[in-house]
Amino acid sequence: MGMSDSQKWLILAFTAGLGWLLYQLAPILMPFAFAAALAYLGDPLVDRLEAFRYRSFRLNRTLAVMVVFSGIILVIAMLLIFVIPALEYQISEFIDKLPSYLAWINKSVVPVLQKYLGRSIRPLKSDQLVVLIRSHWQDGDGTENLLLSVSHSGAVIIGWVMNLVLIPVITFYLLRDWDDLMVQIHDLFPRRMAGTVGKLAKEADDVLGAFMRGQFYVMLAMGLIYSIGLWLIDLELAMLIGMMAGLISFVPYMGVIVGVGVAGIAALLQFQDVMHLVPVLIVFAAGHSLEGMLLTPWLVGNKIGLHPVAVMFAVLAGGQLFGFLGVLLALPVASVIMVLLRHVHERYTDSQFYSTSHQ
Repeated sequence: MGMSDSQKWLILAFTAGLGWLLYQLAPILMPFAFAAALAYLGDPLVDRLEAFRYRSFRLNRTLAVMVVFSGIILVIAMLLIFVIPALEYQISEFIDKLPSYLAWINKSVVPVLQKYLGRSIRPLKSDQLVVLIRSHWQDGDGTENLLLSVSHSGAVIIGWVMNLVLIPVITFYLLRDWDDLMVQIHDLFPRRMAGTVGKLAKEADDVLGAFMRGQFYVMLAMGLIYSIGLWLIDLELAMLIGMMAGLISFVPYMGVIVGVGVAGIAALLQFQDVMHLVPVLIVFAAGHSLEGMLLTPWLVGNKIGLHPVAVMFAVLAGGQLFGFLGVLLALPVASVIMVLLRHVHERYTDSQFYSTSHQ
């Protein structure tokens, strides 16, 4: 039995109202959306721990949640304690050595370019460039201005503290009650729609899970592999380039292309020798092979996730419309839309309108 026009208008009005409400509540909803994303990432791990048995020993839901929750907190703490200071140190070191790098470019690279490309290639004005970069980074102007603006705004500090306290608390409770929440949401739908809604929700979960969970773990792993590989070949910007290449590896081949390009330039500047490009190529070739043969099949599987272009569009569109909340909601919404479009396409191809036969 199809829906009446009044029911369709009611659903449309409800969707529009929900969108408007989200837009109005965007600043408040951010910690809840962030916590929900963490809970969604952690739920399969909790389910696996809950199902694990060793003789008579087994974990109940709360203990399993505490294990996974501690793991999430540990990862975030390690990022804050080790990764961010290391990145800042690497960037500062690079800026310190920038004058000598630019001098080498003007002495060795620019004459070669002028020989083959003509006199339109001019030497770099290294002094101005270094002063510009230093004024925004090394002298602490950027950091100090940020700290001053934050310290002058009590509301911003309160907001930050609230988020730091709220996100872990909400994540814990969402993780603990995730399965119950899903059942309760499913029970809210009218019985005649429950089967279809359940089927579509399962498909959306597969699409989102394949991308968000699987690809997220692949991105982290690739960032770590590239960083370690570049560190082993003594590249000074190893962590910065490795993490960047890993985080954009959700677009096929993009992580490798950008990583090889940036790491190649960094290796040329640091070692001032073309032969040092070979270890860079080996690191990225090995990492890419590992991703294709081991990590993606293991962590993402053969489920059809979101297309990389759809991911980039969804994230940018979400950020434009709803700010940071939009970025967090972009992937779940995009996966639901993708499943609904697939469902509509199936209904369309099965319809009398699409078929060639005439009654």
